[in-house]
Amino acid sequence: MSVVPADALPGGLLAADETTGPAAELGPRARLWPALAAVYRAQLSRARVARIPLLFVATFQSVGIMILMRGVVDGGDEAQAVVAGSAVLVVAFVALNLLAQYFGQLRGSGGLDHYATLPVPPAAVVLGAAGAYASFTVPGTVVTAVFGCLLFGLPLTHLWVLIAVIPLAGAALAGLGAALGLLAPRPELATLLGQLGMSAALLLGVLPADRLPQAVRFARDLLPSTYGVEAFARTFAAHPDWALVLADLAVCGAVGVVSLAIATWAYRRAAVR
Repeated sequence: MSVVPADALPGGLLAADETTGPAAELGPRARLWPALAAVYRAQLSRARVARIPLLFVATFQSVGIMILMRGVVDGGDEAQAVVAGSAVLVVAFVALNLLAQYFGQLRGSGGLDHYATLPVPPAAVVLGAAGAYASFTVPGTVVTAVFGCLLFGLPLTHLWVLIAVIPLAGAALAGLGAALGLLAPRPELATLLGQLGMSAALLLGVLPADRLPQAVRFARDLLPSTYGVEAFARTFAAHPDWALVLADLAVCGAVGVVSLAIATWAYRRAAVR
């Protein structure tokens, strides 16, 4: 039996240490925007079939609420609040309620382990899923807004403001829904929290603020979707105050950034456990 020195072996440990230098580094992690686009497309394709029936439920729910409120609200500011709140309620149903359930189930089933093994930034996972779920709200929100305007005799002139209201309110509510789902210790609790959040959006967003007690109005101001509702409702005036509309949208956008940042932190926290 012949003995060969360790440093003569190409694959020897000593040869690797002394001749090849430091070990090769892993490839770089995926950049945020390409990773976000990939997660968004994957979530959109996955949820298309399962979520479309629920989108119809959300739309019919909002339309039914407006029909019921038509019996007690004739017009004016109250009608504007009902229509705006019902339209944003579609966003709350999908972006808050369903997203909380999705992340709760993903955490409970160990599905976060799959994303944790991918070279994808945590923000891309949260933003991609939130964007996909919020995208499903566009048709239902537009249908609800048009139906409400026709039902209460409101002008259709400034419905284009939904181009800003839907993504900003969707971001704020989706971030909140994702955070609730990721922080809840059990999927059942995530579902409960999502439904409670949607109920809060229903009661505090659809009902006219002037008819609410002062303490409830304070709680309404803490709800992220409130500022989207206010921005949309202001556009029904004969001469909208666009400065106030932009201010409400800015607040809604700022809340969306904060809620998505909290959801990203909650994702990191849940993924390492």
